[in-house]
Amino acid sequence: MARVGNSIIKGIEVSEVINKLNRAYADEWLAYYQYFIESKVIKGLMKDAVMGELVLHAADELRHATMIADRIIQLGGTPLLHPSDWLVQTHCGYDAPNDFDVVAILKDAIKGEQCAISTYSDIVDMTRNKDIVTYDMVSQILADEVEHEEDLQSLHDDITEFINDIKKNLR
Repeated sequence: MARVGNSIIKGIEVSEVINKLNRAYADEWLAYYQYFIESKVIKGLMKDAVMGELVLHAADELRHATMIADRIIQLGGTPLLHPSDWLVQTHCGYDAPNDFDVVAILKDAIKGEQCAISTYSDIVDMTRNKDIVTYDMVSQILADEVEHEEDLQSLHDDITEFINDIKKNLR
């Protein structure tokens, strides 16, 4: 198992992998909280269906954070130890919900998933054919994030189409 003292795995710096993973770790914790809080404050049409999806996604984000923390430790690093570090290290950021309408919540969630897809795509590219353990783990997480984005986009499209149909029928 590579350690920080063994600073290179097949051409990549272990410290660079740990740094990228810690940023992804911060993103996962912030995504977990964002989904959690959005599931509590959401309002509007089909909110129960969206709430259920948000709760499921929150659980996945927490699982991802656990996987990443374990890998950081395997590489000889330390996961971010304080929640304040999440906001400093995050790649995707955190936008507190300010519009609790179901469509606005879905737009925010889709934006977050698209950022996560970009982040994990970069890590996959960096570790391909070099750090197979990180590559495999991140590929699994990336597949989850793509599925999340597709699920959320489908819900968004269904709800907005329904709203547009109602508006047409009211004219």
